[in-house]
Amino acid sequence: QVQLVESGGGLVQPGGSLRLSCAASGSIVSINTMGWYRQAPGKQRELVASIIKGGSTNYADSVKGRFTISRDNAKNTVYLQMSSLKPDDTAVYLCNANAYLLGTPWPYDYWGQGTQVTVSS
Repeated sequence: QVQLVESGGGLVQPGGSLRLSCAASGSIVSINTMGWYRQAPGKQRELVASIIKGGSTNYADSVKGRFTISRDNAKNTVYLQMSSLKPDDTAVYLCNANAYLLGTPWPYDYWGQGTQVTVSS
């Protein structure tokens, strides 16, 4: 099993910044892609940003230039630095990891519980 624990959400004013963290633990052999998704009320879950083990990144068009994803492979942790936040960024942010566990021949997707980000004045 893999546990993903997110932290760093909260309430911030428009134009402000937040940094999310997600630490993975368990019988992990290797993590391929780590990423952040978000889901706002009444909307589908959408990819915000992802990063592969080698460091290449991918961003949703709506966050390019404002958000930065990074990871610490030694700590199995992924970060999301969010700047110039807008009310439209309000959502529950969920961490995702595609990981190989001990004894499994292929990777599975694992999800965190989510952390609320609210952008409001």
